This record gives sequence, structure tokens and C-alpha cells, in this order.
Amino acid sequence: MAFSSIQLGALITGALLMIIGTVALVYLDNVLKKIIGAAFIGDGVNLLLVSLGYKANGISYIFLQNMTVDNFLGNAAYPLPFALVLTSIVIGASTLAVMLALTIVLYKRHGTLDASALLNDKKLGEDKE
Repeated sequence: MAFSSIQLGALITGALLMIIGTVALVYLDNVLKKIIGAAFIGDGVNLLLVSLGYKANGISYIFLQNMTVDNFLGNAAYPLPFALVLTSIVIGASTLAVMLALTIVLYKRHGTLDASALLNDKKLGEDKE
């Protein structure tokens, strides 16, 4: 499969976003930075899906009256990745909002966002009396 330069650039950028997000999830100790890393991974996957659906000199997948079926089928872009990305954006935005809300609760309760301090906190497993 031959890739155009735009498509190859989007594939490389998507892969870099996923690598940066994975490094943030694994190596950074701040919970907020881990959430940003998770968002980078989601954005990288979305970019990869969009770049896979891209077709050089392609047309939108709307069949107009002056088109022939052969012309339409040969030149139309593949619509499934774009539909998947649209769904992923909506789900990712709502998940990110919930993660940020939980981060605010964690900070108000424990006064820190360091993951190692939160995991070592003895109050996390105990009920307040």
C-alpha cells in the first residue's frame, strides 16, 4: 500500500503521540500528567484511524446525481474510520471530564496528586470514623 506524504506524516505523528502518552503513563508520578498522557494516547489512535481512511485525490462519500457508480466506488474515501473517530472523540471527552473530576476530589481529600504518595497513603483503604 503506497502512502502519500500527508498520510505518512499523520501516521508518524499519531505513533509519536501514542509513544509520548505511554511514557507519561508509565514514568510520570503526577496523576494529572498521567491523565494528559492517556489523552495523548487517545488522540494518537484517532489520528491513526483518520490517516488510514485518507485517500489521496479522493472524494467525499456522498453519491451525487452526475456521478457514475464506477467513478464513485473508485474515488470515494473509506467512511468507517471517520465514524469510529467521531464516536471516540465523544467518549474520550466524557471520560476525560470524569477523570479530571476524580482528580479534583483526590486533591481535596489528600492534598497531593503524586501517585506514589496516594498509593502509600494509609487512609485510602480505611473508612473514616
